[in-house]
Amino acid sequence: MNAPAGARTSCAPTPQQPGLTVRISPINTAPSTGTTPSHPVEPLWWPAPFAAAPLDATVLVPASKSLTNRYLVLAALASSPSTIHNTLISRDTELMLDALAAFGVALERTVQADGSTTVHVVPPARLSAGPLQVQCGLAGTVMRFVPALAAVAGAQARFDGDAAARVRPMAPVLDALAELGAVFTYHGTPGMLPAMDARQLEAGAAVQIDGSASSQFISALLLAGPALPGGLRLRAAQGPLASPDHIAMTVATLRELGAVLEVDADGRGWHVQPRPIAGFTVTVEPDLSNAGPFLAAALATRGVVRVPFWPAATTQVGGKWVQILAAMGAEVSLGADSVLTVRGTGPIRGIDYADASELAPTLAALCALADSPSRLTGIGHLRGHETDRLAALQAELGKVGAQVQVTGDGLEITPGALRPADLDSYEDHRMATAGALLGLAVDGIRVADIATTSKTMPDFPAQWAAMAATAAGAAEQGAR
Repeated sequence: MNAPAGARTSCAPTPQQPGLTVRISPINTAPSTGTTPSHPVEPLWWPAPFAAAPLDATVLVPASKSLTNRYLVLAALASSPSTIHNTLISRDTELMLDALAAFGVALERTVQADGSTTVHVVPPARLSAGPLQVQCGLAGTVMRFVPALAAVAGAQARFDGDAAARVRPMAPVLDALAELGAVFTYHGTPGMLPAMDARQLEAGAAVQIDGSASSQFISALLLAGPALPGGLRLRAAQGPLASPDHIAMTVATLRELGAVLEVDADGRGWHVQPRPIAGFTVTVEPDLSNAGPFLAAALATRGVVRVPFWPAATTQVGGKWVQILAAMGAEVSLGADSVLTVRGTGPIRGIDYADASELAPTLAALCALADSPSRLTGIGHLRGHETDRLAALQAELGKVGAQVQVTGDGLEITPGALRPADLDSYEDHRMATAGALLGLAVDGIRVADIATTSKTMPDFPAQWAAMAATAAGAAEQGAR
């Protein structure tokens, strides 16, 4: 594929085929200490690049974290080795790799000539029953998915993580595993990160689960379903379902790899057959959610941003950016070469949008730059993410001049006169990238601890700066 016009802002493309092997190294399986500072630490402030002219950039985003960690869990449960091309290497995926290694899974990664990473996964004849330690960091996919893996292994395991992880909700997935036979003790608040003793699991049990706080509770059980004795019959309790798109992704991934499962007509019940998954070879899609801040930058600067290797069809919630940005006034097109192009054409329009899920922080920041009010609904569950994202967005968007009202299930955002500010990130990668987006349009924005983006995008600061630099290039060219 010929590179489109504009500056390339990354040296880590998303390949369609694996490239030439240039280096092989084992996964680092050294356990994390999980220690946290005993006193407050002054944040490191990152001056967000300001774009004085329209951008003209091509951005190569890394692989999907959501798909990477789903594939890794299923590879650990498979009946034979698997190969995962274009594996994301970030804090969340390193934590997952370390967790799988603790269960005896053999892992080897190969860095390709194009910079992408291939991970070869060899599951043991029997997953280790421990006792073992699992460090979760702040990764929801680790703290929710891996206890289900421990239940399959009949393991004694202790889970811990960052200080913020110890207050993230866990009870629904733990209660469901308890119905299957797991026993938990807590080294903190009940329902939070536990110690676990997964005894003989009940075959073919029917389980009800509360999916209102996180889709990961349901996904955790579904991923383990093929390996549970008698399979799994799972039913969502009454109430809303958080991030149904992520549940659909889990179902599609299981079916892609040969699992047999049925979904009830109302989309709130699942029956997974007890059938081992064979080893597989896949290539992970680029992370479309992480593409969002870059694509939104086109609107914020009235420029153009391109993302190559955009899939024609996807289960990722980030696929919604195509419709969202078009509704807010952008010209959006997907070429035959799989390059998605977003062009800012004028003022940003406010939007009334439901179920933005993890896209909400970036979308909310874009709404603060719009010419009319916006309303985001169906995102009440974001209170239990890396931070209470609704409260955090209200506070941080307020600093730059927007009026933000938190509702029962979302946000109402009224743009105001923009002003510079120091924006907190709350150790939340999506709050950090939302702050970076505001910085393109508001000169004088600083973001606390931009390194928190390493959770899913380790090279974000460099990629963002390179993209922003194309505005300077455009300004120089226009001055000639």
